[in-house]
Amino acid sequence: MSDELKQEFDAARIKHLHFKSKLRSFLYGSNTAEAPIRDPQQCSFGHWISGFLLPQYGHLPESRQLDNLHDKIHQEANRLMDMAQQGQREEAIARLAEINRLADQIALLLRTIEATVRSST
Repeated sequence: MSDELKQEFDAARIKHLHFKSKLRSFLYGSNTAEAPIRDPQQCSFGHWISGFLLPQYGHLPESRQLDNLHDKIHQEANRLMDMAQQGQREEAIARLAEINRLADQIALLLRTIEATVRSST
């Protein structure tokens, strides 16, 4: 169970980093698909939250916090993408600091949830 749990949470961290990478690529002008960046239900990390985390660990308050924070990071990503599409690309890139702040909070919650789950098994 321990190795499987580690793999699950490692995969979640990679999915989360992939989101950040897609957003950054979009803001720098890459022709990146918008839907997985804009919609928290279409990104792979969102699939992990709804398909693994909430069904098994939704009773943990941190799991709900993570889900809410995930929605919030997508709202911010939408705002930055809209700015970039309206010709404010440099300003949007400059505001990636907010995405990084939210991403750090997500990473911390992931570690907290994983530690909580590990200590209860």
